[in-house]
Amino acid sequence: MTTDFKEYSAQTGSGRQVSLRFPADEHHSRLATTRAALRQRGYDALIVFAQESHYYLTGYDTAGYVFFQAGIITADERPTILLTRRPDQRQAETASLYEEVRIWKNTEGADPSKDLRDILAELGLEGGKIAIEFATYGLTAANGRLVEASLNGFCNFDDGSDIVRTQRLVKSEAELEYVRQAGKLADAAVEAAVGVTRPGINEGELNGAALAAMMSGGGEVPPGGPLVNSGERALFGRAISGPREIRPDDQVIVELSASFCRYNVCIESTISVGPTNPVQVDMMKVANEALYKVKEAARPGAELGTLDDIHRQVLDKAGFESVRFAACGYALGCTFRPTWMDVPPMIYSGNSLIMEPGMVFFVHIMIPDTRTGIAAGIGQTFCIRENGAPEVFSDISSDLYIR
Repeated sequence: MTTDFKEYSAQTGSGRQVSLRFPADEHHSRLATTRAALRQRGYDALIVFAQESHYYLTGYDTAGYVFFQAGIITADERPTILLTRRPDQRQAETASLYEEVRIWKNTEGADPSKDLRDILAELGLEGGKIAIEFATYGLTAANGRLVEASLNGFCNFDDGSDIVRTQRLVKSEAELEYVRQAGKLADAAVEAAVGVTRPGINEGELNGAALAAMMSGGGEVPPGGPLVNSGERALFGRAISGPREIRPDDQVIVELSASFCRYNVCIESTISVGPTNPVQVDMMKVANEALYKVKEAARPGAELGTLDDIHRQVLDKAGFESVRFAACGYALGCTFRPTWMDVPPMIYSGNSLIMEPGMVFFVHIMIPDTRTGIAAGIGQTFCIRENGAPEVFSDISSDLYIR
């Protein structure tokens, strides 16, 4: 299975030829929506630090967000500007719609926040009201303090992390096509991991098989995982270093994300190695019941928190209240390392976010029963639709795999 990949040629306002993952019109529409939100909230500009926002608005795709990197989007139609480092200059110029690319240089005592302030001054934003994406891995606490120090007294600013993030929650049809491609890759990755599972191999071989299936299918390295936990580790909520050898009578939890053009689909599965444990079989029935009921309730107009209410009701009734998680999933979309989780929002009881068509969520039902040492976990990614049941981005079974 190989996914379909297409590049879109486009031209910036200054005449520069670029290559994008979406048609230029889609990016222009996203920028227009962001600018309208800025005007509605009384902002003169947005400083972009989240890599997801760079990619969503302009197509700019890089790992350079581990360093200081900022985009300036004004509320009016002035040219967008990116401030970055020299290693990212070429791809910003040839694979993004940023009109101008400015470079700050690494020197002893360099403070790129001052370069940022100078650009804002050029744009006439001194004394203006600026929104800043503070809640992102693309802005460390240390760099955030530099930004605040440089802008204090220069302009008024506050947190605008939700402006683009909220916009990204509802996926366009073009985005959903990438999600569907990621779903195919995720299915292939799970099947590959299950296929190599046997006593005597270590967890790393499952990871390798899953990643090989994603890469050979046309995907990219996902922003996290895969998570392969066996034996007592199957009760862990995170991956851990040091591959464990799978034993003749064992259990394995596989949770992974497949990524296509940075859009992710997650799946969680449970594998029984050797004779099946009747207790685990019953736990999987409970997990599947909860997942089924959650999907039945995933409809537009309902509050997101109601999905976790169902998760809790089913698991608590079955006697797992003390071991279940306090949330049952989160939004998915386009994300970069270190995580595939596109949060907020999380799916927890009381979350009042109203579900809308085009929103994509990953729901996982995890039962790590520390009382027995047995785990059961399943999860699927789906999209809220205008009518009827959600679109599930997986064709493989959520039942217990037997090896």
